Amino acid sequence: MALNRRKFLKKSAVTGAGVAIAGSALAPSAQAAEATGGREKTPKRYRFTVMGTTDLHGNVFNWDYFTDKEFDDKAHNDVGLAKISTLVNQVRKEKGRGNTLLIDAGDTIQGTQLSYYYAKVDPITAKGGPVHPMAQAMNAIDYDAAALGNHEFNYGIPVLRKFQEQCRFPLLGANALDAKTLRPAFPPFSMHRLRTPFGRDVKVAVLGLTNPGIAIWDKANVQGKMTFPGLEEQAAKWVPKLRSMGADVVIVSAHSGSSGTSSYGDQLPYVENAAGLVAEQVPGIDAILVGHAHTEIPEYFVTNRKTGKQVVLSEPLKWGQRLTLFDFEMVWSRGCWKVEKVGSKVLNSNAVEEDPKIVRLLSDEHAKVVTYVNQVIGTNAAEMTSVEAPYKDVPIIDLINHIQADTVRQALASSEYASLPVLSQAAAFSRSAVIPAGNVTIRDVAGLYVFENTLEARLMTGAQMKAYLEFSANYFVQTAPDAVVDPAKLTNANGTPDYNYDAVSGLSYEIDIAQPAGSRIRNVRFEGAPLADDRKFVFAVNNYRANGGGNFPHVAAAPVLWSNSDEIRNTMIAWVKAKGSIDPAAFASVDWKLTRNGTPVF
Repeated sequence: MALNRRKFLKKSAVTGAGVAIAGSALAPSAQAAEATGGREKTPKRYRFTVMGTTDLHGNVFNWDYFTDKEFDDKAHNDVGLAKISTLVNQVRKEKGRGNTLLIDAGDTIQGTQLSYYYAKVDPITAKGGPVHPMAQAMNAIDYDAAALGNHEFNYGIPVLRKFQEQCRFPLLGANALDAKTLRPAFPPFSMHRLRTPFGRDVKVAVLGLTNPGIAIWDKANVQGKMTFPGLEEQAAKWVPKLRSMGADVVIVSAHSGSSGTSSYGDQLPYVENAAGLVAEQVPGIDAILVGHAHTEIPEYFVTNRKTGKQVVLSEPLKWGQRLTLFDFEMVWSRGCWKVEKVGSKVLNSNAVEEDPKIVRLLSDEHAKVVTYVNQVIGTNAAEMTSVEAPYKDVPIIDLINHIQADTVRQALASSEYASLPVLSQAAAFSRSAVIPAGNVTIRDVAGLYVFENTLEARLMTGAQMKAYLEFSANYFVQTAPDAVVDPAKLTNANGTPDYNYDAVSGLSYEIDIAQPAGSRIRNVRFEGAPLADDRKFVFAVNNYRANGGGNFPHVAAAPVLWSNSDEIRNTMIAWVKAKGSIDPAAFASVDWKLTRNGTPVF
């Protein structure tokens, strides 16, 4: 069988902890050797561009499977790899194909119904199963490397390994270690040669780092199998190795934000959003492609504390809305290439059309998923929306809590905990979710619960629930009793995302937003009476929260009474199918409200 050298080099450039430099057997030419000693009067210069995406989350097309129409938002952003492909083609044409690289910073195979379908409905792991649409698209666009994101582990390691096998580029994770051997479970880095006009290639190393929060968020999938140390320590280990291997340029692709913060508190001794710390603490890095935080950073410089060198960071907006360009200017100096200048910017995918090649490639897969999500599974008596869910107790969130509590109650019916009351938590993952009156489809329910969370039952006390509610209430902006109330300015205090505000069913309570954070929960009652601190409850909670996501108090340490491996979204779909109809009057109630000094805000 003939060997495709290009595919071989891309696939074998990285294997396990030992990484071979593609083309390393090619000796530098005499021309490069002559370009030493400072004899040349005009310095030799070479320019190249590294393109980057991140947090694609299963988006191939500019399509919203939850609304069944083209994606659009207030800023008129577009999404998807089909758009990114057009931008990449333009950059390659402008710069020269051989003067570019294309990398990604993770969170690739989770997020849309397209990616869900090929993980669960028609799984890529089945014998003779399909090739994942994200692998097909990224292969066609010709990615050079991609870092692992935390959401790569949502469907379990077998799905991730199959996706890895289907990709014609390496999935990098220097800090994703085998739990037994503590050796890299994925290639730590890849090395790439860019041919210059001067006989000496520029060697570019891409170091992949993923998020240590995986150990918490996907504990069920990785515990005892993989461990995830901090980004800073692993970068400090690998960057000098890459330099010793002859890397002229070191780029880090990090599935980690730049802010230096964590959402899981002190449960792990590592920082979640550590990209800025890596740039600051680890010498020898030229640029960092940032991911995970879902923010847009066209260009941000961090000064390395040891060398004083400026390191450029860039994070393109999620879902393929932006493409980062790192533009490098190299100069030949003292027998090697040096980075003379590097900057970054982002391109907006809404400025181009989808690449027809990608559209043709995956049109069948897209059509299958559209048909799947539009299956009618029941009816609904009255429309429910999540528009006001962040600041009002609304029926659509009550539905989630009702199904979760019902599911847990049935699961524990024959256990020693059957007599305990069940509370439940739910967050507004989307402010645009709608379950219409009349026919209800899979996409209607899936659009309400967009994450692959699973359901657990934990044992909690009244005192712990009060603390939980108090922490959740940090989400609201303190608003004076006489101030004008603007719903658009009431929430997301200190950058708290919507998914980290929980509404709890089974209790009634008030949140006094005139008070400072930590002193807001008032009049907590259970079955009409003040909540006793020692009262015991079963708490229906998603695995993200139960494992410490959001750093809510007590729940991560609470005893586990039951857990389920199926996604909450599937549980909801199955519940609607089994019931055949939804009637908000059967479960909706106003159990919590915002107040100011006892006066309701709404």
